[in-house]
Amino acid sequence: MSNNTIAVTVLRQEGEITTSAKLDLIQEEPLSIRVQGQPYAVVMRTPGDEPAHVAGFCLAEGIVDSPDDVGTIASCEGEATNVVTLTVNPIRLTAITGILERRGFVSQTSCGICGKELVEDLSQIVKPLPDGPTVDLQKAYHCLENLKDQQALYQKTRAAHAAAIYSPDFELLSMAEDVGRHNALDKVIGKLFLERTLHQAGVLILSSRISYELVQKAARAKIPFILAASRPTALAVELADSLNMTLASPYVGSAINVYCGTRRLAPSPSGK
Repeated sequence: MSNNTIAVTVLRQEGEITTSAKLDLIQEEPLSIRVQGQPYAVVMRTPGDEPAHVAGFCLAEGIVDSPDDVGTIASCEGEATNVVTLTVNPIRLTAITGILERRGFVSQTSCGICGKELVEDLSQIVKPLPDGPTVDLQKAYHCLENLKDQQALYQKTRAAHAAAIYSPDFELLSMAEDVGRHNALDKVIGKLFLERTLHQAGVLILSSRISYELVQKAARAKIPFILAASRPTALAVELADSLNMTLASPYVGSAINVYCGTRRLAPSPSGK
């Protein structure tokens, strides 16, 4: 058994033939995220990259805005742990008192409120992004096509989501896998955040559909362009449009649907 997979024996039925086989299953364990020593959230995730995961999660939540806000990120039980605590510096702590006092966390605030209220709530911690450089849609599509080739955990288990971040010039900056699509995105953003290279990010490639939570996380990381394997939700498009972001997904063959932010697309070679 590795840190993120476990080998099991399964019964395999093919027609009238029954055999046994060994398969690797992806691990799924709870991660308790604490802020200033107090419980903040529990997420189900694939073990690994805990500091990056927590950093990315806390950036999306508005708990931190820059690496300088972070005091410490520490596991409570050594490196292999299901409990990680993030502390912020005193100045930042004063600024986030309201965030720490609210119930739940942003990615769960959809319970009991409508989509319009959710977008308005998120606008308090997420600001519209500048237009920035244009993005070559075909190059982004090529990155999506090649994503599974980079997914070692998916190849082993067929059960992992992936997120990959590229520069506007399509240099691969970071890639992460996890049983949860939200976790994969938190990890990939958190890595760059802790390395202080998140400002280089321009394009986000996802193996999953685009939900409003993923738009929120990308917006907090100031990544304006998302291309995902599946269509976004209507609320994701509404939020992305309000934040001046571009959302896209494949259609049929090499065709691509662009749901909002079309002005960010680089002109096609044909000029069409």
